[in-house]
Amino acid sequence: MHGILELSLQLVNAFNPANLGHSGAQVPLRGEEDVKPTPASKSSGVPDYFVTDDGHFQGPTQTGDAPFLAQTNLAPFAGVSYIPNTPLETQIPIMGNSENRNIFQSLANISPYFPNPRGFGVNEYSVPPGSNVTWLNMVHRHGSRYPEVSGEAAERTLGKKLADAAGKFTGHGELSFLNDWKFMLGAEILVPNGKQELFTSGTLHYYHYGHLYPNNGSKIVVRSTTQRRMTESAEYFLAGFFGLGWPQNATLELAIEAPGFNTTLAGYKQCNHTSWDMAREVLMDWVSIYLRDAHERIRNNITGDLDWTLSDTYNAQALCSYETVALGFSHWCGVFTYEEWEGYEYALDIAFQAGTGFGSPVGRAIGVGYVEEVLARMQHHVITSPSAQINVTLDNNTVTFPIDQTLNLDFSHDAGILSILVAFGITQFNDVLPITHIQKEREFILSHLQPFAGRLDIEVIKAPAPVSTKRTKKNIYLDGEPTSYVHFILNQRTIPLGKSHKECGDREDGWCEMETFLKVQQKQIELADYEHACFGDYDDPAYGDITDGRPIR
Repeated sequence: MHGILELSLQLVNAFNPANLGHSGAQVPLRGEEDVKPTPASKSSGVPDYFVTDDGHFQGPTQTGDAPFLAQTNLAPFAGVSYIPNTPLETQIPIMGNSENRNIFQSLANISPYFPNPRGFGVNEYSVPPGSNVTWLNMVHRHGSRYPEVSGEAAERTLGKKLADAAGKFTGHGELSFLNDWKFMLGAEILVPNGKQELFTSGTLHYYHYGHLYPNNGSKIVVRSTTQRRMTESAEYFLAGFFGLGWPQNATLELAIEAPGFNTTLAGYKQCNHTSWDMAREVLMDWVSIYLRDAHERIRNNITGDLDWTLSDTYNAQALCSYETVALGFSHWCGVFTYEEWEGYEYALDIAFQAGTGFGSPVGRAIGVGYVEEVLARMQHHVITSPSAQINVTLDNNTVTFPIDQTLNLDFSHDAGILSILVAFGITQFNDVLPITHIQKEREFILSHLQPFAGRLDIEVIKAPAPVSTKRTKKNIYLDGEPTSYVHFILNQRTIPLGKSHKECGDREDGWCEMETFLKVQQKQIELADYEHACFGDYDDPAYGDITDGRPIR
């Protein structure tokens, strides 16, 4: 275990800008390179899962260079009136963007956060007079970050390749910026925009749900993981929700995020099967189609000793997002046409649907443990028996798994939250995506589901009588007993539960009666087939074989 972590840290050091021939590298600000202390200290005698300042299992970290937009921002761009950056520069002209759409809302899971712009096919309704939101379960992705070191570390590999070839090639035309370009990105941890996203979300959630905090001197337990960007995402969110004195209101519980440790907030860590190899293969099949012209344009604008590959062309698109969120602006964004940006989003839609969505044999299994935790919270009981990735040591203890909190705040990853949606059986998102062309009409659009700082809010609403499925000003309540409802909100838009679970009915508000919801979800837990999906003996499927997030028996 420690050997793996040390190897990861060595990889990070290998990509240090100073080691890439980057003279005058910015010295990290104090507190950025080292893990900053937080109120629960190792010496305070609290249990390990409440300790947040000793850096245990935080993963690789590296701060990149400081931005310098006052000098590097090219705005105002030719043909575009000056619009101040807020704080990112997103006004760069994009070829073929005749309708002036925002490509930063088409960067899939590495899009900076934005509320879902079109909704999920249902109208938004306010809580009717006399009804009350009584409970919230939020699961929140971390904010915008630097590229990862894990896996192929593709964007960092491209940065090193270009740095190693500096002076050996020349960029022309739209690639002339490469003659002075330097790789300035860190690794893994939050960038400033990511910190702002979580602080803003915390503030937004306070406006929505501040009344659910008891404010009686007690503290709520908030859960995240030991990975540094995860810990800090929770901290920035809590600062937005409560203010800088948040430790008086909340205790932050960190689950170990590493192979061999149970946590529902990173369920893929405890699953022997994966479909990411298949996902990467079909992604590159699509890349070879939609980036054919872009690849030729780039190769034709580079002379000298640089072997530019198709993978480089694809990874250059990712650098558009990573440089923008980290440095405020990226030349790479203007290299590609709007149609190619649509193709980029679709490539990642394909990959994530196959890797952790309904197209994956472990799509349900990875998220089912978290679903069980939500149901336990809803029904006010601890979890006593081992199940999926649940840490029974924590979930069988009301100190670490409170059963009567009205405000439940958790922090996870994009793949984790997508699999949670699959495990909840939200089949609205089970599109089978062809790899020969873009399927325009689809619900699975990754930037709408899990951009940076994406979040799923699950409300319980108590009504004095059944709420009509068809809302009118004069016809809100029907005759009957008090009724509780479950309301799913993904990136500030309602998911209509009846669209995936017919038992919930065709409701205009998208809600589902709570008793019905609980019965439906018990069936979904069985469908996940966790033991077989994660540890069973079966052949890896081909793309398109799986459409329900579980293996074919």
